[in-house]
Amino acid sequence: MDLSIVVLAAGQGTRMKSTLPKVMQTIAGKPMLAHVVDTAKSLAPKKIIIVYGHGKDILLKAFQDKELSWVEQAVQNGTGDAVAKALPALSANERVIILYGDVPLISKETLQRVLRETPSDALGLITVNTDNPHGLGRIVKDQQGNVIKIVEEKDASEVERAIKEVNTGIFIVPSQYLSKWIPLLNNNNQQNEYYLTDIVALAVEAKVTVVTHSPDDKHEILGINDRAQQANIERIYQQQIAKKLLHQGVMISDPHRIDVRGTLQAQSDVFIDINVLFQGNVVLGKGCHIGPNCVLINCELAENVTILANSYIENTKIGNNVQIGPFARLRPGTLLKDDAKIGNFVEVKNATIGKGSKISHLSYIGDALVGEDVNIGAGTITCNYDGANKHQTIIEDDVMIGSDTQLIAPIRVGKGATIGAGSTLNKDVPANQLTVTQQLNQRSKAWDRPQKTPKQ
Repeated sequence: MDLSIVVLAAGQGTRMKSTLPKVMQTIAGKPMLAHVVDTAKSLAPKKIIIVYGHGKDILLKAFQDKELSWVEQAVQNGTGDAVAKALPALSANERVIILYGDVPLISKETLQRVLRETPSDALGLITVNTDNPHGLGRIVKDQQGNVIKIVEEKDASEVERAIKEVNTGIFIVPSQYLSKWIPLLNNNNQQNEYYLTDIVALAVEAKVTVVTHSPDDKHEILGINDRAQQANIERIYQQQIAKKLLHQGVMISDPHRIDVRGTLQAQSDVFIDINVLFQGNVVLGKGCHIGPNCVLINCELAENVTILANSYIENTKIGNNVQIGPFARLRPGTLLKDDAKIGNFVEVKNATIGKGSKISHLSYIGDALVGEDVNIGAGTITCNYDGANKHQTIIEDDVMIGSDTQLIAPIRVGKGATIGAGSTLNKDVPANQLTVTQQLNQRSKAWDRPQKTPKQ
């Protein structure tokens, strides 16, 4: 039997105090509706139908997805009315799961179990037992434990309000029953709305089996109505990710102070210090060490990379045994090869830094190709922008550049060249020579680079 999924996402969310539709508010940097849609897709349904109301243009722009069908609930007259709007998009003889765009933590595993354990001709619903059922619909059962109906709190008697088992709103229903029951709903209640929950009483009347299920984790069914609930679910989500990483052998110094807004793949012996933000797709190779307060966005780290505190790395690929920071910034298009070093207050953009090369202090290297074993002194700048266009700097292998040097691109520095401190260069630099511009650009062939004195 085919499966379709209806996601109710029409609420305005006035308590969020935002111009955005409620389901566009984010968890882990992604709209909560996107979390629900991703989970829905993981079940491989025939169709996913989104019932929207407020913010039509915003939603359709954010979800330009041909796999989704959209139906409008222009006036919010309750969950039953929302499902009524979706009925024309459903096919006969299929199972329908009803989810909510503001319940982002519902898991694939729970829904798969509900699908397995609910007979194909039965009505299934997810319920939870809670010590604080305030505001939630109560599950009313007979003495044999069979579900009789769901009663909303505002319509419940004092006895019914004492019930601890509550409705989560998540249903699995054969479409043939929905098409019969939804038109029978009425709004004779305190809210003057059409409640989807009333189909339970109709199922009992029709002698259709009603099956209840519990979620794998009670957090899965938490909804978001205000900023406090949003912040709470954000922390729950992040702690779930941290728990998975810890089980994979990643050491996280404080699981309460990590944020993953995308995907994070980490191999063994990785250490993540406090307040690290991972965004987009990030890969950490074996033995990487990420210091506190770092931001990593869409980057790939090979093995044994050390990133020291307060570094910002975006769209960068990093080789083995590289050291970065503290307070380093690597911008898009950066490639650091094995054993390179990027030090404090160094910014690199759209540049390749060769194996074993070092930029240790207070420098900007942009639009550059830097060879192997290059040492770039503090305060060096590649002047890559002429006010209209970007130009490239090429620094060949085994070059040593003194502090406070400006390389005005386009320019090439030859292999083995040494540039004296304080130089400003706008012409190519010869290989294996000393260039010192503060001495009227004198160049000396009869010069040997100083060698380190062996330690005694």
